[in-house]
Amino acid sequence: MMAKKQRIKKPHIVFYFSDTGGGHRSAAEAIIEALQLEYPKRVTTEMVDAFKNYAPFPFNKSPDLYPTMVKAPRLYEASFRVTDGRSRIRVLQASVWPYVRRNVKAMVRNHPADLIVTVHPFANSFVLKALGKEKPPFFTVVTDIITTHALWFDSRADRIFVPSEEARARGREFGLSPSKFAVVGFPVADRYCVPAGNKRRLRKKYHWPLDEVIVLVVGGAEGMGPLAKTVRAIDESGLNVGQVIITGKNQKLKTTLEKRQWENPTLIYGYTQAMPDFMRAADFLVTKSGAATITEGLNANIPMILYAKLPGQEEGNVTFVEQVGAGVYAPTPQLVVRALTRWITRPAERQQVIENARRASKPMSARKIAKAIGVALGLSSTR
Repeated sequence: MMAKKQRIKKPHIVFYFSDTGGGHRSAAEAIIEALQLEYPKRVTTEMVDAFKNYAPFPFNKSPDLYPTMVKAPRLYEASFRVTDGRSRIRVLQASVWPYVRRNVKAMVRNHPADLIVTVHPFANSFVLKALGKEKPPFFTVVTDIITTHALWFDSRADRIFVPSEEARARGREFGLSPSKFAVVGFPVADRYCVPAGNKRRLRKKYHWPLDEVIVLVVGGAEGMGPLAKTVRAIDESGLNVGQVIITGKNQKLKTTLEKRQWENPTLIYGYTQAMPDFMRAADFLVTKSGAATITEGLNANIPMILYAKLPGQEEGNVTFVEQVGAGVYAPTPQLVVRALTRWITRPAERQQVIENARRASKPMSARKIAKAIGVALGLSSTR
């Protein structure tokens, strides 16, 4: 009889994330997708919500409370600032660890891994402490572009992938070795990393107006920020533009906007998987300052108008977009209309913004992280 063929165990990678904002989940999903593209069927992956699934009360309520928390931006900013610093982190960790220790140890015990990736700052130090000295390779993927909280940077991590040189410089302030860092950009899904394509063909696909200037307005996964006031101001501005409005999971906002009598062509969507096509089909992107959406906009080479930012980590996102010349910050509906008017009436300036976005884009971010994981696991890429 022939001997049974021995099954080779595939390396297992565990991603720790939390749904406090959409960027952490989307970054993890983008890297997992890239791993399957680079190493098809050669690794297994698992996503673990460190807050919702394992944190004790009240921390386990953080994902559900996040949309409410960000409606009090000054309070959110205060909590960000008061915990941001080396000595403050030590105090925070020492005071919280006795309360979460049992939960975190259960989490790492229940999810054994050949390599761990964290995409949320609170997962880093607590998971590392629970793992102890006998830990697998541990990678941190920073999902804030410039304004990076101290919790991201733990010297026990083996590699830290950051979106920008500013983020690397911030990490170096904590005494971490330069060899730990790699500046790769923010990882987004592969469908956001393909060539721009034909605008007119994409508009036909989604039954959009073919000859109007199209403004894509996005409020993030939860439809947050002053989106309703902004889209009304654009509609009433006298500009000859159409709007494509994305309300995300905010069904109440979607219903409200659908009842309005619009002066210009207006299409309203809730949560959609077609966002990559939408960005490539539109002429302008009006959005809050989330790192994931900004990165997706850069890859689509679309001029961006940022109409809201969350104090703390999103402040640096605005700085980044303005520094690279890919967009402007316009925190009132009137300023949004002014920015649109300027770019519509000055096509050469608008074209320069498009070119700036193209230069600042890093569409290979997720692939680079995936390849680094593969190297750490001793895999050879099929590409």
